[in-house]
Order: sequence, then C-alpha cells, then structure tokens
Amino acid sequence: MGFLTDQPSLVLLSLFFFGLFPLATTGADYTKLVYKGCADQKFQDPSGFYSQNLKSLYNSLVSQSGQKPFSTTTSGDGQNAITGWYQCRGDLTTAQCYDCVSKIPDMAAKLCDRAVAARVQLLGCYLRYEISGFKQVSDTELLYKMCGSIRAEGTGFEARRDTAFGMVEDGVKSGSSLFYTGTYQSVYVLGQCEGDLEPSDCGDCVKNAVQKATSECGDSISGQIYLQKCYLSYSYYPNGVPGISSSTTDKGTGQNHTQRTVAIAVGGIAALGFLIVCLLFVRSVMKKRGGKHRG
Repeated sequence: MGFLTDQPSLVLLSLFFFGLFPLATTGADYTKLVYKGCADQKFQDPSGFYSQNLKSLYNSLVSQSGQKPFSTTTSGDGQNAITGWYQCRGDLTTAQCYDCVSKIPDMAAKLCDRAVAARVQLLGCYLRYEISGFKQVSDTELLYKMCGSIRAEGTGFEARRDTAFGMVEDGVKSGSSLFYTGTYQSVYVLGQCEGDLEPSDCGDCVKNAVQKATSECGDSISGQIYLQKCYLSYSYYPNGVPGISSSTTDKGTGQNHTQRTVAIAVGGIAALGFLIVCLLFVRSVMKKRGGKHRG
C-alpha cells in the first residue's frame, strides 16, 4: 500500500516537472506582440483588388517563411500592387520562423484593419506591407523603443554596456546572417538587420540603434530599439546572464548563443526532475517492503 499512497505525489511531481519545460523554452515567447504600426489611410477597394492582392501576398510570405528567414515579394500590378516583407530572428529554427510569421496575417487584420500599410512586430519575427507609392521612410527611422524601468546602480554599467554595443556593431557586419548575439561582463546584446541590407549598411544601422539606445534609455539596464531596417536589444544581469557560464562571457555568435542558453536551462531542469522522481520511487518501494514485513 505504500506505493499507492505515494502515487499522487508522483503525479503532482510529473505535472510540476513537465510543466517546467514550456517555461524554460518559451520564457521569451517569440510570438508575443511587441508593437504594431498602421497607416491612417484605409483601402478604397470597391472592386476587391487590394483585398485579393493582400491575401495573395500573405499566403506567399507565410509559405516562404517555411524555407528561409527573410523574403520580400509583390502581389498585383501597377497601382494595385502591394509589396511585403517578413523576417525572423536569427536564432529561430525554420519551423519556429514559419510558426511566428503565420500568426501575423490574422493579427494584422484585427490590429490594422484595412490600412494601406502596416507592420506587426512579434518578439521572434515581423511582417510589413505597403501599397505602391506609399511614402518611404529612412532605414534608420525610429519605429518603437522600450526602455526598462530599472536603473543601473553604482559605477561600471555604462562602460560594460558600451563595450557590448561595440561588439554587436562589429558582429552584425562580420557574418553573412546580419545577426549577432553576445555577452560582455553580464550585458547580453542582440542585433539584427533586414535581410536585404549590405553588411556595411547593417553596421551603420545598428550603430544608429546604439546611439538611440544610449540617448533614449540612458542608464536603464535593459532596452529594445526598433528602426525601419534593424533592431537592437540589450539586458544587464548583475548576477550573470542566466544559463551562460563565465567561460562564455565576453563572446558572441552569429546564430546559436540563445539556443545554447535554453539548452542548458532545459538540461538542468530535466536532470533535477529525473533525480527527484527516482528518489520518490525508491522511497515508495521501501515503504511497500516495510509494510509487508509489518504484516
């Protein structure tokens, strides 16, 4: 009977143990809405051409997101043409990219209705479109900023942050992916440019984002800066970047730094959970044997 009385504990533990995995792997849910940008002007579409072209554009972009992290295409001709772009964060898998982009068309329809131009930015991807002849903005136009409410205490933060910023400026233009993540003395940075930029232009765009982060966010220990063609994110962890050992500090990668962090967290949780399950199992067996002897 000892094993049966402990069975609810094992069930509860299993729910706790497996419930941790979604928290570890989707703590920063890549499909979470960051911001939306919608033109004030709406489609005047009595013939339905714009609606048909926009639907075709969405289908094409979503389909391509299952094959590559960035693409642009045009649907329709002449004044009825609509051009669209999407891009996924450089550390997402192809399946995650598709999952992320495929959620945006419905969101855009609800958030922007029949706007002639729109941009929907999620944590892991964005999609934007505009009609032919829509007013163009600068590649470094500030679209959205988010600065953390917590301010750095003591000295040394700005020097660390600025060094990390220098790493991301160099990192995005040194590889072919236009994407970089890295850490420097507990400051985690991430930068990415739109896939059609040249590496040198990407570096200039991220440099502009760095300048805006410095002026807009000041001594905030975290911030996100979204420009038309690139974005920058940074976070300062006084006790060390979670899941990243000191041996990887002051380094960066073009692709898998974030994935390694998640893998370490999930692996640690799995090992701990397995150990606890084994201990409870042994305990229940010992109680069962003790019950038999007493009988």
